[in-house]
Amino acid sequence: MYTISAKEARNEFSALLDSVRSDPVQIQKNGKPVAVVISVEDYERLSALEDAWWAEKAKRAEKKGYLGVKATNALIRKILES
Repeated sequence: MYTISAKEARNEFSALLDSVRSDPVQIQKNGKPVAVVISVEDYERLSALEDAWWAEKAKRAEKKGYLGVKATNALIRKILES
C-alpha cells in the first residue's frame, strides 16, 4: 500500500483509480491518514469475510443457548397472538 496526499488524490483521481486495481492506496490530509481506497474486488472479498465471520458468531451464540432467527420469530408471533 502506498500513500498520497488528498491534493494528489484530487488532482490525479484517474491515476488513483488505476492504482487501486492492484493495491490499496492510503490518502493523507495534513500528513495524517484519513482514508484507504480499495478495488471493488477487494471490497467484495472483505465483505464476504465479514459476513462469514458474523455467521460463525451467530452459530456459536445459538449453541450457547441464545435464540436463533426462527426461534425469535416464533416467540414474537406467540407474544403478538396472545
